[in-house]
Amino acid sequence: MKKSSEPKYVPALGYHWLTPYYDAVVGTTTRERSFKQALIKQARIAPGQHVLDLASGTGTLAIWIKQYQPQANVTGVDGDPGILSLASRKAEKANISVQFDHALSYNLPYSEAQFDRVVSSLFFHHLSWDNKERTARELFRVLKPGAELHVADWGRADNTLMRGLFLFVQLLDGFKNTQDNVSGKLIALFEQAGFAEVTQRQTFSTIYGTMALYSAVKPS
Repeated sequence: MKKSSEPKYVPALGYHWLTPYYDAVVGTTTRERSFKQALIKQARIAPGQHVLDLASGTGTLAIWIKQYQPQANVTGVDGDPGILSLASRKAEKANISVQFDHALSYNLPYSEAQFDRVVSSLFFHHLSWDNKERTARELFRVLKPGAELHVADWGRADNTLMRGLFLFVQLLDGFKNTQDNVSGKLIALFEQAGFAEVTQRQTFSTIYGTMALYSAVKPS
């Protein structure tokens, strides 16, 4: 039997047994509410727009987007069926209507030019450079001309302290994958995929390093 060339899927926090603790860990270590609310405001989501939350995890960002703009159509997608079950239950408990789909970031089950916004948080640093490139091209494909991409993830350290703190993330998630982020390569990544107006908008200092918010536009 031919072996698959795809890498083994790694769940949130690295192990499936840690998935139920994801919200608690992220909430207490990354200033989650601050940077995700900033990302939502940055995205300027309008009524009727179709929004994709890439690697939606337990659904926090997707739910907050729907609460911020109830007339938006929000879809979350993630490669981990277990975490999607948590997300669905959380949305149901919050009485929020969000569609959650199971798919990998570089093979999305959506048509071309389907979304007005794609948002993503704390995801790209998990990917190899090759899969970062594949994912960026997929996001370019599913966005409408003139639509926007908004990403929050670990970025180039603001100072020596932030760089030192980020070593913990690198030990947990791998030095090779995370080095792209701390080297500031996400801007080049999105530009290579065809995006324009790619910029780092703001940063947040956390106990694990510098969180950066990016934006990009698919040319009309």
